[in-house]
Amino acid sequence: MSPVLDPFIRGVTVGALLVVAFAVWRSNVSRHARFGTLAGMVCIAAWTVTESDAMRRAFEIALPLDAPAMVVGGAFWLFVAAVFEDRPLSGWALAPVPVLLITGVSMGLTPKPVSDIIWVIHNAIGLMLCGLAGAIVVRGWRGDLIESRRRLRGVIFGSAVLFGVAEVSVAAANRFAPGLSGREFAVAGVYGGLALAILALVSAGFLLQGRSSLFEPARRPDARPDVRAEAAERQLLAKLEGFMADGGWRTEGLTIGAVAGVLETPEHQLRRLINRSLGHRNFADFVNGHRIAVAKRRLADPAEARTTVAAIAFELGYGSLGPFNRSFRAATAATPTEWRRQALTEASPIPEEAV
Repeated sequence: MSPVLDPFIRGVTVGALLVVAFAVWRSNVSRHARFGTLAGMVCIAAWTVTESDAMRRAFEIALPLDAPAMVVGGAFWLFVAAVFEDRPLSGWALAPVPVLLITGVSMGLTPKPVSDIIWVIHNAIGLMLCGLAGAIVVRGWRGDLIESRRRLRGVIFGSAVLFGVAEVSVAAANRFAPGLSGREFAVAGVYGGLALAILALVSAGFLLQGRSSLFEPARRPDARPDVRAEAAERQLLAKLEGFMADGGWRTEGLTIGAVAGVLETPEHQLRRLINRSLGHRNFADFVNGHRIAVAKRRLADPAEARTTVAAIAFELGYGSLGPFNRSFRAATAATPTEWRRQALTEASPIPEEAV
């Protein structure tokens, strides 16, 4: 790639990424979405620049950009978790970032063959995070109630995950078998840099176009039909509420496709109804809302004090205790056991001793 064209293409990539980061950061969205987007866009931009030998020589780039470039896999993972899974970014979700930074710095401070071993560990972690991000994209596609985000999953971030996997594979081949061809397909090469620029531009277009629906927090569910809704929509909403009131939410592994089949309605119409009329961003949250409401009542009932948390979880339609604990904690900021202990204490206060 020519000395002029390479910086131009990378400048376009960086510009598109930073525009997205700035627009989302300035918008009225959750702090998790803002932080995840800022981290993802800035780290990918730094990675784009530091992979260019020409730009490194021209600007004498050192540690200030190398550090965010080292953690690009972790930053991408945070972005996908915050945007596509609506996950709060705390605790273990942040753990990969310092691990990648430590291993990235260690590569430059140790001699061979130790640096090669650390390089493998560092890139294996990045590859694993790419795979986990891809799993999030695919796993939540069917139950995603936001149409713009559903399109973004398939068109953009499926490609982004594949791009990350291909980049690690090419980089490994260049490091351990430098005689092999294919360097031009890495981010540092001609085709890799161009592919990243195209991916960044298309991603920016999707993200900016659907920014409000992609990033806005879920609205408070309202069980009352919108008086302005059409008769068919009000009728469908009544059928959905009837199905859930009859205990449809208890079905283990319940999917939006199964509910659409029971209600004899197209899946895309049901998806739009739950999102626009009830304020949910994904189908799992809609179902869990019913399950958690019942779980809180049962956990607070002294008559069920001897019923185990696991038994309640299974009876509510959860296949295992882990998903129930995560859903309950996300809704109440407490574990089921903590909620039960507090609720039962408040229901049966210790009487004061007679004087």
